Amino acid sequence: MASLTLDRLCKRYDGGVAAVNGISLDIADGEFIVVVGPSGCGKSTLLRMVAGLETATSGSVLIDGRAVDRLEPGRRDIAMVFQNYALYPHMTVEGNMAYGLRNRGTPGAEIAARVRRAAEILELSDLLQRRPSQLSGGQRQRVAMGRAIVRDPKVFLFDEPLSNLDAKLRVQMRVEIKRLQRRLGTTALYVTHDQVEAMTLADRLVVMNRGVAEQIGPPMELYEHPATTFVAGFIGAPAMGLFPAGWDGRFARLAPDIPLALPGFAAPPQPVRIGIRPEHVALREPGRGAFDATVEIVEPLGADTLVHLSHDGLSRELVVRTAGGFGPAPGERVGVEFPGARLHVFDVEGRRLTPVRPEPLAEETLQCLPVA
Repeated sequence: MASLTLDRLCKRYDGGVAAVNGISLDIADGEFIVVVGPSGCGKSTLLRMVAGLETATSGSVLIDGRAVDRLEPGRRDIAMVFQNYALYPHMTVEGNMAYGLRNRGTPGAEIAARVRRAAEILELSDLLQRRPSQLSGGQRQRVAMGRAIVRDPKVFLFDEPLSNLDAKLRVQMRVEIKRLQRRLGTTALYVTHDQVEAMTLADRLVVMNRGVAEQIGPPMELYEHPATTFVAGFIGAPAMGLFPAGWDGRFARLAPDIPLALPGFAAPPQPVRIGIRPEHVALREPGRGAFDATVEIVEPLGADTLVHLSHDGLSRELVVRTAGGFGPAPGERVGVEFPGARLHVFDVEGRRLTPVRPEPLAEETLQCLPVA
């Protein structure tokens, strides 16, 4: 186990394009860090620099306080699990897991013991003599993780390891990876574009956008207090609704007929953007909320229902998460309530604005209320 430090890490390509632009991060011994962001944001480049597969333009990678920038990948004591498994098709499961140790000259008895231990942890003991072509996608991914485990590395690196699996298997493997990392206690840096995966796995999240870390922190901190509109729109499914608003001296107005009180804000700069999570919107009877809207689409999800609403004054649809089994029919009118203490306010540059005095949350604003 080890600590991992990224010190002002940069990667620029020909033409001055910055794939990674000055990221600094201290990862504690045994911590599970997830880097999340859209395609092209620089997250895989960041991981490859840590692994030694890409050379940093500037900055340093340190493991236990020791710079490893000039070390070859095989000498960094790092194990990487790839998206495509990277298994040797002509080797058995046992051969794939033992290959790296044999190359390092590890004694045969130690190799056998390490492979046996990893196979037991990953429930692969009955599959050791099979070849990758005889395995399911989830089994292949477990073999790839087993190959990393047997090396007993200081740091695990995961490069979108679940993206080739179907939805059900991704959920199962996500749980297995988290259980495995907790059991082994190994420091882990995990890259994904899936924000649900990121939220459920991470001790801390790094949200990247265009080579920059927009925000770093525990998953729920980023969910409840996003620093920018990018983080607000990326973390959460469905995403936070973001609406432009003007300020008339008393209220923020999403539309002429939608005035919103902003608790704690005396006079925000204008214009602002107002954010609201789908689960924090309350539905009322028509005429009983802050404004009325028309139901466009209803998506029953079992435990929850998503209701898509339109209003002539809003720049986009408003999505509401409400109780499963409840949902007005498309075309119906409903009242909509925005609990003031649950509103997020951002400036024109997309940066979060903090109220002078935060409003305490009222108990009744914590859930959507069905239309009577």
